Amino acid sequence: MYIYKQLKNGIRVYAEDVPYAESVSLGVWVGNGSRHETAKENGMSHFIEHMVFKGTETKSAKDIALLMDSVGGHLNAFTTRECTCFYAKTLSEHTEVGMDILSDMVFCPKLSDEDMELERRVVFEEIAMYEDSPEDVVYDLFSEAVWGNTPMGRTILGTPETLSNITPDSMRQYMNRHYTSKSIVIAVAGKIEDSLFDGLEKYFGERKLSDELVTCEPAFYKPKNVCRNHDFEQVQLVAGFNGIDIYDERVYSLLVFNNVFGSGMSSRLFQNIREKYGLVYSIGAGHSAYADTGTFDILAATTPENVEKVAELTEAEIKRIKSEPLTNGEIERAKVQLKGNYILSGEGISSRMQAIGRAALLDRPLRSREEILDKINSVNRESIAEIIETVLDEKTLSIAAAGPINSIDGLFLGL
Repeated sequence: MYIYKQLKNGIRVYAEDVPYAESVSLGVWVGNGSRHETAKENGMSHFIEHMVFKGTETKSAKDIALLMDSVGGHLNAFTTRECTCFYAKTLSEHTEVGMDILSDMVFCPKLSDEDMELERRVVFEEIAMYEDSPEDVVYDLFSEAVWGNTPMGRTILGTPETLSNITPDSMRQYMNRHYTSKSIVIAVAGKIEDSLFDGLEKYFGERKLSDELVTCEPAFYKPKNVCRNHDFEQVQLVAGFNGIDIYDERVYSLLVFNNVFGSGMSSRLFQNIREKYGLVYSIGAGHSAYADTGTFDILAATTPENVEKVAELTEAEIKRIKSEPLTNGEIERAKVQLKGNYILSGEGISSRMQAIGRAALLDRPLRSREEILDKINSVNRESIAEIIETVLDEKTLSIAAAGPINSIDGLFLGL
């Protein structure tokens, strides 16, 4: 059962009482990510995520760590293209500690010059780490190709150049514009005490915030192929397509189809390209959905001499899934697996909080477990065939490759 409240300053709160739980996971979700930034601000949202942990007007970074450790809690944050989430998990009797820390971090970060210079170097190291990660490099390359020079096409981390221009004042101004009552949602899951909403009003509802609605420019997917020679041992190869947005109810059919096609060790891609031919260590497919767009992509990692063969076999699997309807047995096995995964993930308090926060922030329906299972059960051969034609449309195919390779000419020409 979900409980909805609106605080005095307009912040929305969505909570789920989990009677068996002894803990509470509380997340402050801000509808602000890298796609809300200008080119000069690129990396600002992620940099904010770092800086709020450096201390507040009343707590040092050490105070924050000691407070959370003293109650055996957990504190963290993450940034995506469309949101930033700051969250704490504690035993239910210590929920107020989490509220106190999170509200201070989000609304009263210290943002000193000294801390910013120190943390800027930390983010530079994070960027360097990502540049050493083949999978991250090729996905950034793919995003840059299909979204172009737009917020969606830029990296979430930013660049050393853009980060070097960020100051404490520019960060405060950005937060004042983007951290508004209409852009913030609080999601809670766990053992809900009667005092929860009084505490949320005290720590969050009393804050004076702008009520401006934060928006971002629309995203337009444009097919494009791109290849970057990089000092990796393997070639990272992505074959991507225009996908569906986060509101599209066909996502359940997509999940069932991809369970058979490219998700997991039992999928066709894994079994036929890795297990049968031994040409890759990893291969799989998945979708990324956003407020107004999405992508469906296949990722394979292989040696340079095997790139053409892997592309050929992947192309064959795409053609096969489009021309030969899934059998009833394949569909039913996929449904059972998806329902099992969903139920198991729902046993975690933090995963419940994240599901609530993501849905509430983007105004998606908050569905019960039974409703989700019914959606999966309703998937059939016709709905699967329709979504396959949508997300495997050869007219939207884009190819990205990174590694010891100079050309991708000739790949996937048979689609």
